[in-house]
Amino acid sequence: MKYVREFLLFAAVFCLAGVFPLLAQISPLLPSQKAPLSDRVVAYQIDANYHPKNHSLDAQETLTWTNYTGQPQDRLPFHLYLNAFQPKSTFMREAYEGGNRDVPVGAKWKDKKFGEDVIKSFEVVGMGDLTGKLRFIHPDDDNARDQTVVEVQLPRPVAPKEKVTFKITFHDQFPEVVARSGYKRDFLLAGQWFPKIGVWWKNTWNCHQYHATTEFFADFGTFDVKVTLPANFNVGATGVQTGETANADGTKTLVFRAEDVHDFAWTADPTTKIVEDAVTISSGTVKLRLLMQPGHMASAPRYLDALKGTMKKFDEWIGPYPYSQITVVDPPHGGNAAGGMEYPTFITADTTWWMIDGLKVPELVVEHEFGHQYWYAMVATNEFEDAWLDEGINSYTECKIMDALYGRDVDFMNTRVATAGERGTARARYIGVAELDPMTRRGWQFLDFNSYGGITYSKTTLVLLTLEHIIGEQKVREAQHVYFERYRFKHPTADDFMNTVNEVAGQNLDWYWNQAARGTQVLDYRILSAGSERADWANKNAPKKEKKGETEYISSVVVHRRGDFIFPVTLEVKFDNGETIREYWDGQDRWQRYTWQKKAKLLSAEIDPDHAILLDRDRFNNSWLSYPDRPATRKIAGYWMLLTQWFAQLLAWLA
Repeated sequence: MKYVREFLLFAAVFCLAGVFPLLAQISPLLPSQKAPLSDRVVAYQIDANYHPKNHSLDAQETLTWTNYTGQPQDRLPFHLYLNAFQPKSTFMREAYEGGNRDVPVGAKWKDKKFGEDVIKSFEVVGMGDLTGKLRFIHPDDDNARDQTVVEVQLPRPVAPKEKVTFKITFHDQFPEVVARSGYKRDFLLAGQWFPKIGVWWKNTWNCHQYHATTEFFADFGTFDVKVTLPANFNVGATGVQTGETANADGTKTLVFRAEDVHDFAWTADPTTKIVEDAVTISSGTVKLRLLMQPGHMASAPRYLDALKGTMKKFDEWIGPYPYSQITVVDPPHGGNAAGGMEYPTFITADTTWWMIDGLKVPELVVEHEFGHQYWYAMVATNEFEDAWLDEGINSYTECKIMDALYGRDVDFMNTRVATAGERGTARARYIGVAELDPMTRRGWQFLDFNSYGGITYSKTTLVLLTLEHIIGEQKVREAQHVYFERYRFKHPTADDFMNTVNEVAGQNLDWYWNQAARGTQVLDYRILSAGSERADWANKNAPKKEKKGETEYISSVVVHRRGDFIFPVTLEVKFDNGETIREYWDGQDRWQRYTWQKKAKLLSAEIDPDHAILLDRDRFNNSWLSYPDRPATRKIAGYWMLLTQWFAQLLAWLA
């Protein structure tokens, strides 16, 4: 035992000194998971050398692709996403015309936003050097200057189930951070940074250009990545670190391993502080790793609390998280374009040095981005064509989990002067774009960025919240669980999701999906008219003075379907004798009149009294009162005064 202890001490010293790599004992999957979890179509090995002085990178990539398409393949497409950050790209043209999160409409080109992914050499093992056979294609538009997709023609086809290996040398130039990739001062977020093969999906190659309002789609596999960079940089990445070597030139080489994921991202920054913790869920104990900016350390406990709470809720409601680690990156001041992004086992957060406790931005961003680990990272739908299956479903689960963790209607803002919740913010984003685009529209074909966001994120949230009114909250949750367990690592479609909900609900909901998801119908019901008239109005001998409880009235309410979305609604009416009546209308016709004759006057009428139909575009026209509601008027006036004063102070600060 003495010699064993001495040897272990000797090995530990040399590992810490960086003389040889750490032993690869850390698994990217939890022990409870039986690998492989996916088909592992791809196996990437990348050896990258990062040059922080000019924010560039040189790398060698070895990609082994297995042909599971069921047919011979001799043309294979690859994404080169960083080429989107060039003045003539489709991404930049669309951003200029319709805007996106980081590029406003009409923005002028800035050279510091330039990015590129240049293939220096392209060899196919057993087929030779095919660099000269590469050609750029643009499957989505006629922009010949877009270079975000490249295709190679092989000299012979790859047979079904045959493996083919590509050896690619490439050079990256990162832009100043835009669209969740790039640098800010010494900080780097390396996202979509390597040539990535497309996906054979629905019996064809799916390899879309990079658009201003689209994200990504890729096959599952393994990643073995080495990153060499200056020794003073702290690094976080997809998967887990399995080794580290100190080099004689003042650099270090870090080794990472990820399994059953479809992408790999990493970050580097010499100033970040590393905070570590852990959370135990049903699948095991997961390591939590935060890379914090020094000025943002006050948000670290908030990130951790939100992350732990979110992981436990997903574990309870949706299914197990199978990976051994999750990394959270806190972007630097001025680097907000790097915030709020998801990659497998790796997310970026968002905060500021002045973030008040009542503003739940750090919590909301961490919750949302971790949620993507389920819908984007594991279920892995096509974000180009079915963005709502990830962003939308994730926004719905965000709403439910934020409610559970921080309280309904105060889970976005909870201060002495104002409160706000996820439901309200979703409705605010949806109302202005309600009739513009269906949820099922391809991501780059929306009218503009506002419509993309309002429909993909917010409308989907409201559609699923309204679905709770139809089949119940528990059934919606059960459907999500079944969908996740059935389709994780499978690339499902919109029909797969909707059919799963139909199955769990035990009813055909196509009448709802056709309007809510596939169509642009707007749901808007209103009280067209309401009131009470004396029943004896034609009797000349009737007493002139009305007596409560004795005078008989004919009361009527007309409910009008103002929009073209047909949906069953409930009408609640109240009378001055304390009586409340609820009527059910299938909403099929354009209007419906209800009449009651009784010794009581109508006081109020309200459509959707439980406030469960969140898709209703205009809720102000849902009710009628026979008397003015003074408290509501004063509340609205107070909020308006607060808003105008805050806006005036903001303008003064900006000036």
